[in-house]
Amino acid sequence: ELINGSQEYFDKLRNYGMEVNFLGGETADVGDVVRTVIVDGTMACRMRRDRLVTTENLRPGDVVVSLASYGQASYEEEYNSGMGSNGLTSARHELLKKEYAARFPESVDPGLPQDVVYNGSYSLTDKTETPLDLGKMILSPTRTYAPVVLQVLKKHFDKVHGIIHCSGGGQSKILHYLPQPMRVVKDNLLPPPPLFTMIQESAGTAWKEMYQVFNMGQRLEIYTDAETARDIVDIARSFNIDAQISGRVEASDQKEVIVDSAYGRFQYT
Repeated sequence: ELINGSQEYFDKLRNYGMEVNFLGGETADVGDVVRTVIVDGTMACRMRRDRLVTTENLRPGDVVVSLASYGQASYEEEYNSGMGSNGLTSARHELLKKEYAARFPESVDPGLPQDVVYNGSYSLTDKTETPLDLGKMILSPTRTYAPVVLQVLKKHFDKVHGIIHCSGGGQSKILHYLPQPMRVVKDNLLPPPPLFTMIQESAGTAWKEMYQVFNMGQRLEIYTDAETARDIVDIARSFNIDAQISGRVEASDQKEVIVDSAYGRFQYT
């Protein structure tokens, strides 16, 4: 089922101009490491060095285009909560009821303190304000932006000064890739989708930490000039992915990110 599902997805990507060849692999027995089930995949490509997208040309005056992690893209089968495969452990323990620890002890790291294990008030089957129940919200697959990025790079390769996945590090991820001291100000981010507001309300996590752990509704950001940015927004929306110019790059004597949100203004250095 996993093999067939993978092949079906690669066939779908082919319709959007991406040739992905599925080569098979092996099944490793790692029972002492993984307590339940894990399926890993590795993807590799060969390309010209001068076609790599790096941040070496990122500069003050550039703007940030944020692409939504949630909703239903034209190439997706159902609504995506925006989870994005980061913060999954936190989401499970902050949202789900304590009873799941007793029912499924294999789902808990035995080294975790009991006071942080499944502290929420929700069941997996609870309805939410989205089309998904809670369990499916947590398990939403990580969205691929490959069809969008392919079109963006075909039209604007020379104008793209950086592409960042807001995965580990959330909205502060760009800090690791700034080529020199500069400030990234994000003051027009997309609103957090229901999944992240539920996590925050359940756990009482500080909003500054939320924006540093989770993508908070935008998992891909593209750095470019203002004119190109407007076309990138249109390209993303043509795939039914919400997008907008969310910020800008400014001169600074240090590397920093400022998130100016409805929940406060936060600095990351």
